[in-house]
Amino acid sequence: MPEERRVRLFRNGRSQAVRIPREWELEADEALLRREDGVLTLVPVPRAGLLPWLATLEPLDVPFPDVGDDDLLPLDEPVV
Repeated sequence: MPEERRVRLFRNGRSQAVRIPREWELEADEALLRREDGVLTLVPVPRAGLLPWLATLEPLDVPFPDVGDDDLLPLDEPVV
């Protein structure tokens, strides 16, 4: 059986808002609100990771320089 809890509704400017109990807090910054037959459903939108953002970037036109083994520093040597 689904969990149920009575919550408070309040006004926030011209919008109605609901207080979500701390133990039911959504792990998201945004959510989708659906209304069907008078029932509201709140679905969290997952936070976007780095890869989707990187996919929106245009490729660089600058060629990457060749790097040989002589250009690399040993891992145990401090960078000066």
